[in-house]
Amino acid sequence: MIKNYKWLFLVALTFTACSSDDDPVADANSSDGLPLTAGTANFSKFVALGNSLTAGFSDNALFIEGQKGSYPNLMAQKFALVGGGEFKVPYMNDNVGGLLLGGTPIQGTRLFFNGTAPVNVSGVPSTEVTNVLTGPFNNMGIPGAKSFHLLANGYGNAAGVLTGQANPYYVRFASSPTSNVLADAVAQSPTFFSLWIGNNDVLAYATSGGSGVNQAGNTNPATYGSNDITDPNVFASVYTTLVDGLTTNGAKGVVANIPDVTAVPFFTTVPTNPIPGLPAANAGQLNLLFGAVNQITTAIGQPNRFQTLVADDGNAATVENNPLLIQDETLVDLSAAITNALTPVLGPTTATFVGGLYGRARHARNTAGSRDYILLSARGVIGTTTTSAPAPFNTVGVSFPMQDNTTLTAAEAAEVKTATTAFNNSIAAIASSKGLAFVDANTLLNQVATTGISRDGFTVRSTYVTGGGFSLDGVHPSPRGYGLIANEFLKAINTTYGSNFKGYNLGDFRILFPASL
Repeated sequence: MIKNYKWLFLVALTFTACSSDDDPVADANSSDGLPLTAGTANFSKFVALGNSLTAGFSDNALFIEGQKGSYPNLMAQKFALVGGGEFKVPYMNDNVGGLLLGGTPIQGTRLFFNGTAPVNVSGVPSTEVTNVLTGPFNNMGIPGAKSFHLLANGYGNAAGVLTGQANPYYVRFASSPTSNVLADAVAQSPTFFSLWIGNNDVLAYATSGGSGVNQAGNTNPATYGSNDITDPNVFASVYTTLVDGLTTNGAKGVVANIPDVTAVPFFTTVPTNPIPGLPAANAGQLNLLFGAVNQITTAIGQPNRFQTLVADDGNAATVENNPLLIQDETLVDLSAAITNALTPVLGPTTATFVGGLYGRARHARNTAGSRDYILLSARGVIGTTTTSAPAPFNTVGVSFPMQDNTTLTAAEAAEVKTATTAFNNSIAAIASSKGLAFVDANTLLNQVATTGISRDGFTVRSTYVTGGGFSLDGVHPSPRGYGLIANEFLKAINTTYGSNFKGYNLGDFRILFPASL
């Protein structure tokens, strides 16, 4: 009888051991099923610095729903699961977008797709810049900010907005009119930070069609224009100062490099040859004209500026394409040579006009290593007529050159790529020296632009409107694009600090914002 009791006791112990509460339970919020952990990072005070990408800018505006979907806000929701503190955002007043300065609109409303084209939502902006919010705020993303702007005292002074010395988005939440962004961030004593800055140091030049100046060699950013490329040494110095300041008290963080701006839809949507086959008579006249100019330019060592145009063959089953006629400020100006050669044929008045019109003109190219980029903003003028020239010289992109600010030429694109490479080398080196998590946003967005990225049953591409990766301004991510970016930041943090955050399901994010929010 005693033996039977012993047997029952052993069986009870066996069942107790099998059902022990100490057995690990898979954590649905972690990337590996193990209990969620912050690793060696402390997320109790998270501050995010950057530009429009950090703020959640989308569809050419900043608005509440876009701010909620910003990658720092998405990250903060994950951090809250392991002790992350409150993440305050300087929310706009509405989902219309746009800004008022003294009651006057200075920034337009957001875009939406009406089934045919992107258009502005109806409504009037209600966010007044001079109504300063009470901070501090954790999301310090400032649309339009370049790297050196984050160190500029007075960048939040309303008096400097119209002169370009201050930023209206920062004016709304700066601690004082004389403070700077880095100082306001450091004053919060962050335990963890994100820094994604530098895009605008090249992007403004690119989106203006290279109308600015490449300031390589000029180490005084106070002399820069708004569309200029930042000197690489200035960028490296500023970036070092930013990271040194943010890590002063031992904070850990994550940084990201700069994407190739020419990989975004703003530069890839409009082809270099969107002109359809021309009426035979028009094609013949233009080919005679461009052929004569080509002979002149070739004779003085500047060949192949113009291509032979194709006429419409009348067959609806075939599609003819002709290259855009563009102005290229990097070309040698042959106005005088063309004028002199054509004067005996056309007379001095017409020859002078033709020489001036085509002295720095050529057809756009899309060849390996020498691609021109037609800006998305140029779509509305291609094929229209201009009052700047008489017929038949007045068709924009066909007989009248697209102006320089509508095209990023191959030479200008090369300047952008050179600067981007230099900036990214600095970011990588500084991140490595500080042991920071690093996001290769350049590789990520190039992959979106080439093969697309497939996750959670969806493929995120850069195709304008339908690709899912970008908003309607062609530069900033869509809601799903920001979700993808947040996941990459979380992945980098996991790798560096031993955390195990699970990324977001991309299917939970819409591709585009609707008209009504």
